[in-house]
Amino acid sequence: MTAQAVKITAKEKVKIHTQYKLTNGQRVPSTTTVLNVLAKPALIQWAWQCGIDGKDWKAVRDSAGDIGTLVHYLIMCHLTKQEPDTSEYSAQDIDQAESCLIRFWDWEKGHNLKGTLIETPLVSEVFQFGGTPDWYGLLDDIPTLLDFKTSKGIYAEFFYQLAGYRTLLEGKGYEVQQARILRIGKEDNDGFEERTINNLDVQWQVFQHCLAIYQLQKEMK
Repeated sequence: MTAQAVKITAKEKVKIHTQYKLTNGQRVPSTTTVLNVLAKPALIQWAWQCGIDGKDWKAVRDSAGDIGTLVHYLIMCHLTKQEPDTSEYSAQDIDQAESCLIRFWDWEKGHNLKGTLIETPLVSEVFQFGGTPDWYGLLDDIPTLLDFKTSKGIYAEFFYQLAGYRTLLEGKGYEVQQARILRIGKEDNDGFEERTINNLDVQWQVFQHCLAIYQLQKEMK
């Protein structure tokens, strides 16, 4: 099975908020929403540094988010052989995102990718949450979950999210032998970083605890 993506612009993609629902129509949280119960020290430190530098951290965050979304969009279009529509972005943003895409291409040259699911929304009826893994398929003949990041670093919560994705995939009958994060820095000096993990059992336990906290907090509202 190969995922089929609807052709949309990158900014239209931002506006579309995926709603995850059980077969009975009940809405359930996304992996990102579940993990929002965690404190993120690196984000707090970054916002503080923006203040010290006299920058509006929300504006910086939104700009970075736009570039990150565009990078994901360009990679998705490349992997699904679609022509991207970047008409809503500035030349500077496009140039920056294309530099990231080139770094992805350089990595891809050394591997054999056979995609099965590309940005395909999934829902767990058992655990009652949903998520959209970036890519799942055979990476060098190994069933692999890939996640693309444009952050400054690779943080623990990324692996909790991967654990959630693994459960979603396995619930649909897909085997996951390894998960891999590709961090593609938005700036040239941010570099490129790759991290592979074969066992996400402990991370899954953390995710389950976050899910329990989320559900309890929701009940108290």
